[in-house]
Amino acid sequence: MNVSGGAPATPVPPSVPTRSEQADVAVDVARYRRLAVEVLTAEGVVGPAELALTFVDEATIAELNRTWLDGDGPTDVLAFPIDDEDDGTPGPRMLGDVIVCPAVAERYATANDRAPHDEIALLVVHGILHVLGHDHLDDDEAQRMRDHEHRHLTTSWDDAWAWGATERMPTP
Repeated sequence: MNVSGGAPATPVPPSVPTRSEQADVAVDVARYRRLAVEVLTAEGVVGPAELALTFVDEATIAELNRTWLDGDGPTDVLAFPIDDEDDGTPGPRMLGDVIVCPAVAERYATANDRAPHDEIALLVVHGILHVLGHDHLDDDEAQRMRDHEHRHLTTSWDDAWAWGATERMPTP
């Protein structure tokens, strides 16, 4: 509601700086950026807000996994939330970082009988949901997260999205 009596403010879409820092697997950075903006908007995030989406090689994600999560080896996606809520501070709300490894995603795509670009789309959505506070620590949370993933993937990626028969829940 605009209390000044003028026209309502036009919603500002979230900003998603996107970059590819790897050469292992080619990615359509612009397409995944659009997906990220649509997911953030559908989840109720309005600007000014910013989420960084980065595609990296296996060595980079393995190092990030080890350094920040005490993980062993490369993983498919890492999510690092920054701001939980808009605290009224001037400037964009910094949502966090989603880091995807397309080479690992490509292997999971084969295991899940899915195209690599669809697997990467799932990981982008999955990472964004983690940044926004979703998790899959118990069965109920996992089902809620999977429902959100399915809704976003069928609405913003491919209306024929279906889970593979050998599907596994990605874990950071």
